Amino acid sequence: MNPADQFETIVSEYYEPLFRFAMSLTREESDALDLTQETFYVWATKGHQLRDRSKIKTWLFTTLHRGFLKNRRRQTRFSHQDLEAVADELPTVSMDFANREDASKVLPALAKVDEIYQAAVALFYLEDYSYKEIATILDVPVGTVKSRIARGIKQLREILLSQDRRDSSVQKTQGEESSRCSGSHAPLEPNPFNVLKSGTKVLLAPGNCPSLYSS
Repeated sequence: MNPADQFETIVSEYYEPLFRFAMSLTREESDALDLTQETFYVWATKGHQLRDRSKIKTWLFTTLHRGFLKNRRRQTRFSHQDLEAVADELPTVSMDFANREDASKVLPALAKVDEIYQAAVALFYLEDYSYKEIATILDVPVGTVKSRIARGIKQLREILLSQDRRDSSVQKTQGEESSRCSGSHAPLEPNPFNVLKSGTKVLLAPGNCPSLYSS
C-alpha cells in the first residue's frame, strides 16, 4: 500500500472516534474539527516515526490530547499527586448506568463534568480504553486515571439522573394537561375567522384547551 492510500485508510478508520473525543474536550464542533484535522496533519508529517503500527490509534489520541492542552495553555485545577493520594479511597467504577444511555445524551452531560475528568471519562466510556492505555494517552499515572474516571463517572451519573428527573417531570405535566383537555365538554361554535391554512378550524374549548376539527 502506498503512503497516500495508507493515510486515507487511517483517516477513514480513526476520524470518527478522534472527532468524538475532540468534541468531549472542546465542546464546540468547529474546535473539534480543527483539533481532529490538526492531529491528522501531525500524523502526515511525523507518523512515519512510529515503528509499531499496532499503536497508531493510541498515538493519534495522544497527539490530539496534547494538541488540546497546547491550545488551551492553562494549568489543570488538580495536581496528579492530589488525585493519586486518594485513589484507593474512591469507589469502584460501574458503567452499567452509562451503557443504558444513548451517546446523544451522554456527550452533552459529559460537557458539564469538571474539565479535569472529561478526557479520562471520554476515553474510558466512549472509546473503551483500558486504564493503562488512557494513562499513556494523557501522560499521567494509572492511579490518576482511576481517580479521574471514578470522580468523573460519579458526576456524569448525577447529571444524567438529574436530567431524567427533569424529563419525567415535564412528561408528567404534559400528560396531566392532555388529560385535562381531553375531558368531555360541549364544543363551541367555530369562529369563521380562526381557520388554519390546512383547512383545520380551531375551537376554544372550556379551560382554554384547543379543539381541532377538519372542514
